[in-house]
Amino acid sequence: MTAARSDAAAGLTGGAVAPDPAAAGPLGGNRLVRAFAALRAERRCALIPYIMAGDPDVPTTERLVETLVDAGASAVELGVPFSDPIADGPINQRAGLRAMAQGMGIRPALDLVARLRTRTQVPLLVMTYYNLILRYGPGKFARDAASAGLDGLIAADLPPDAAGDLTGEARRSGLATVFMAAPTSTPERIRAVAASSTGFVYCVSRTGVTGVQDALPEGLPELVRRIRAETPSPICVGFGISRPAQAREVAKVADGVIVGSALVQMIEDTPRDVARAGAFVRDLAAAIADA
Repeated sequence: MTAARSDAAAGLTGGAVAPDPAAAGPLGGNRLVRAFAALRAERRCALIPYIMAGDPDVPTTERLVETLVDAGASAVELGVPFSDPIADGPINQRAGLRAMAQGMGIRPALDLVARLRTRTQVPLLVMTYYNLILRYGPGKFARDAASAGLDGLIAADLPPDAAGDLTGEARRSGLATVFMAAPTSTPERIRAVAASSTGFVYCVSRTGVTGVQDALPEGLPELVRRIRAETPSPICVGFGISRPAQAREVAKVADGVIVGSALVQMIEDTPRDVARAGAFVRDLAAAIADA
């Protein structure tokens, strides 16, 4: 990130002080927490690409993660498929069906994370749905996830006021949690999201589901400002960011840029062309660095 990046984009407005990861108890050693602390100190914006674990197959997912990291990803978000993915648009739904056909689920995803941990120390997150975690057992999931080397969890359909069991287990295990704030979120809801988010606040750029969009919502900077007014936590924007120019604009106001559907579509079109995916992420990273 260039030196021109504003205090607002670096999360430094309003006298808010970001939590010190060294004083974060079990989360003090969490790679995601420490990565955001380092990025904020350097006034840089994170790039978090999303791919569906197991799409087109598990070995290719492993190669993709390594390639995305080499291309400049600050962290990687792995989707774990569910039969009723209410937050996902058609592109990610199709990827989920392909991944389920490969046998992907919670346990295979944690095994995948454990293998990746032998090759990279970049933060890894899982995005999934709470039914899968509830069936697995929240406490067991948090312990097994931390043991595998997972850093963060996004349960897309779990509101913070119903997440007490999971967030408590996650904190004890050193697993960061991420909750979502949307354009329709009230200040009270944003505060609840922030209080339960120990990794970052996921700013959903628009109402609706994931998917590629031609333009960013006009109200996105104001939405980020509304969230920033309620929390010093890092804010990452996702849903609909699909081009380097869009990523550059988001990086001017947010702490992180999440790009998913455009990358998942690329994997669907050319399933094993990991170099193409890497080139796309490299272009995103360059655009963000130029913000």
